[in-house]
Amino acid sequence: MSDAPKAAKKTAAEKKTGPAFDGFTPEERAAMKEHARELKAASRRASKADKAAEAEREVLAKIAEMQDSDRIMAERIHALVKDNAPELAPKTWYGMPAYAKDGKVVCFFQSAEKFNARYATFGFSDQATLDEGTMWPAAFALTKLTPADEAVLATIIKKAVA
Repeated sequence: MSDAPKAAKKTAAEKKTGPAFDGFTPEERAAMKEHARELKAASRRASKADKAAEAEREVLAKIAEMQDSDRIMAERIHALVKDNAPELAPKTWYGMPAYAKDGKVVCFFQSAEKFNARYATFGFSDQATLDEGTMWPAAFALTKLTPADEAVLATIIKKAVA
């Protein structure tokens, strides 16, 4: 008989997906849970008008929950998107304000506080039509928004939905 230790039995989940992965931060796990709740809530809404109005309320509520510096930037981003790309529909995405076309997120705001980062982010998904050559910016780090910054973002937002 062998004195070698027996290998631990794998659970059914480990056989399918490998060992459990615990590489997500608590903030990332919370964002994923929030996204699941958003999807569930969106599927329960009745009419398209109800969905749009409720989604806008949810975005404004998320913005209102933010700390002052992030909240001020998120309010300005919200206004910039509504003014420069009215075809984008506000929605929450992983607990953050986002703006979608045909249900697909085009751009989003991520507060610094949400992931304990040193700056907020305004980013664009691959749905945004920002392609320029072989490389282009897809996200911007924000510590505050100046009128010049807003003008740059307004131009990029317009291009994203062109």
